Amino acid sequence: MQYVKIKEAIVEQIDSGMLTPRQKLPSERKLAESFDTTRITLREALSLLEAEGQIYREDRRGWFISPDPLVYDPTQTLNFTNMALSQGRVPETQLVSAKSMLANKQAATLLDLAPFADVYRFDCVRYLDDRPVVFVTNFVRPDIFPKLLSHDLTQSLTDIYREHYGQVYQRIRYRVSTTSLLGNMAKALRATAGSPATLVERVNYNQKGELIDCDLEYWRHDAMCIESVAELNID
Repeated sequence: MQYVKIKEAIVEQIDSGMLTPRQKLPSERKLAESFDTTRITLREALSLLEAEGQIYREDRRGWFISPDPLVYDPTQTLNFTNMALSQGRVPETQLVSAKSMLANKQAATLLDLAPFADVYRFDCVRYLDDRPVVFVTNFVRPDIFPKLLSHDLTQSLTDIYREHYGQVYQRIRYRVSTTSLLGNMAKALRATAGSPATLVERVNYNQKGELIDCDLEYWRHDAMCIESVAELNID
């Protein structure tokens, strides 16, 4: 199958260092000419590479070589900024919106809220080395964090919770699934609609065992990998 051979040829150039992280690939037309193939066959090869996290596409800009993914360890309580810095990456967070609202079905279910309860909603985009990699939606209980909207929300919510409310994460429940990027979320991440994504759903409890907030992290699927070490007690 020609598209497999094309895919393997590009992987070989990545592995050899001929193609470097974030390097832009030639246009699809030029690539098709180089491999003496059709655009349809070439796109099959590119789709395989995208699915494997080797390349990513930016809307109206083309295809790029993926950098090394951020290692995401669910057993660690590091926030995004500290997680990135500990791995030698440059993090940045841009707040998209912050508001108080009537809890929708998703927020009410995740936070076990009563009907017609209020909730804070924060949307932000997080960057690694100037590349947008994750769109995050936070739902926060306002009864535990009154006047939260008055704080500098460009800072880590984890730090604000600790420093201003005496609240720390004691337990976190994770759920990881696959999804796709659509609408404003895709636009914010410079992705084409329908691009594959990894959804990390976190529900967070404080030191009293109370549900305090949850966040939905929509990652470009090539930008992170989940890695952890389990210490087993063997009798």
